[in-house]
Amino acid sequence: MSRRALLTGILWLLLAAAPAQAATITDMLGRPVTVPDGPLRVVSLAPSLTEIVFALGRGDWLVGVTDFCDYPPEARSKPRVGGPMTPDLERVVRARPDLALATADGNPRETLAQLARLHIPVFAVKAEGYAGILGSAEAVGRALRAEREAAALVQDIQDRVAAIRRAVAHRVRPRVLYLVWTDPLIAAGPATYIHDLIEMAGGENVVRERSVPYPRLNWEEVVGAAPEVILVASHRDGPDRPSIGEVWRGWPSVPAVRSGRIIAVPGDTIHRPGPRVAEGVERLARAIHPEVFTRIGAR
Repeated sequence: MSRRALLTGILWLLLAAAPAQAATITDMLGRPVTVPDGPLRVVSLAPSLTEIVFALGRGDWLVGVTDFCDYPPEARSKPRVGGPMTPDLERVVRARPDLALATADGNPRETLAQLARLHIPVFAVKAEGYAGILGSAEAVGRALRAEREAAALVQDIQDRVAAIRRAVAHRVRPRVLYLVWTDPLIAAGPATYIHDLIEMAGGENVVRERSVPYPRLNWEEVVGAAPEVILVASHRDGPDRPSIGEVWRGWPSVPAVRSGRIIAVPGDTIHRPGPRVAEGVERLARAIHPEVFTRIGAR
């Protein structure tokens, strides 16, 4: 981004008319953020945040989203500001935002600092575990003056997840390996919210490594973990069952390989800590306990 463009952006922000009211709200990093009174011009720096904004009925406030924000379909028509890790600051400035929404894990801290230097308020969320996902929705609701909408959204998520947990409560928990990537093998560990979702869906995560959220595994470790179900994140639309190549067939001692329980699950509903988390838990539960959902029928 050129120095001239940055200075132009700063000048515009400094000369913009001050809102009638503003509130100082603490974000999930513990930072006080001064948020003008709405309606606001909002830039979202993560797909999960874009989904939250739309779920709260504030989609019309969005003036910029990332290149990966594709849900709901209306998000695809919003101006693009680059990727979550490498947003184009010039495009962010051109959007003239009153507020930028960021995630503590998905956006570099330097990006947050750069936006702050441009006098763009940045409100950050931190989705630590299932509780953190719900907390993120509530936090964004406070920032966007949509507390009631956020409370309703959180209640709906909790009700749906509670129904799934009841459905699988008395089932034997199979050993589950969740792979976010297959080449190399990258798994979801207990330090991730995906671990919480697996547990709520009635599975037992075989990965015990806590020092790294998403550890790389080798096939010897997979054999030793003996997963009964292997869930593979699908990063595009496709069949329910991933193709099983020669590498998989070479490990018949793995229970999941032997029984053919290598199942694709839609990554977007699971990897985005937002309003579709209940759908993600249900997808996991259907993969882990198909017998339960066959019995009670599809919703």
